[in-house]
Amino acid sequence: MVRRRSYDEGEVLSGAMQAFRRKGYGALSIPELEAATGLSSGSLYNSFGDKQGIFLAAFDHYLKAVLESRIARFARPERALEGLRQLFLSLLAEPDGGSSGCLITNAAIEFGTDSAAASGVVRKGFDILERLFVDRLVEAKVSGAVREDVDPAVGATRLLALYQGILVLVRGGYDKRSIRRAINLEFDVLRGETA
Repeated sequence: MVRRRSYDEGEVLSGAMQAFRRKGYGALSIPELEAATGLSSGSLYNSFGDKQGIFLAAFDHYLKAVLESRIARFARPERALEGLRQLFLSLLAEPDGGSSGCLITNAAIEFGTDSAAASGVVRKGFDILERLFVDRLVEAKVSGAVREDVDPAVGATRLLALYQGILVLVRGGYDKRSIRRAINLEFDVLRGETA
């Protein structure tokens, strides 16, 4: 007979996600995961297999609960380029006031291509962002909101690099006013409002 889970999986994954964001994968101990999730190591392992399984489930939860939620809030299709600008500016203020950074960015820095499983989910996060940027740039180009010479694929790669760079700078405590100016300049250039 299969035992039913007696906990809220969303809450557990949110706790694990925040712990991985703060400490990283390698530095996060099992006792810290227990404290963050409210579950014993036995329950964690029974539910997710091992530490990597917990990380992958927490990462998937991050993509849905944080990244896709942020995209839906700021970068809906009808907002095109201005929505993207607001998405980028939203990176300057984490909801909890902290600076734990983005789990995608943090994992990319920690793992690189060393872990096939981790690099697969990092790539998935990058793909979500890159597709979003291409789609919004195409929409903005059709409506005349970006310069005619902007190539959406190249522009999306440029925006992905800026997005990830911003997250690294925020995590490192870089001056947010300077980052805000850089974001606004990038979007002004896309619109053709500055050289």
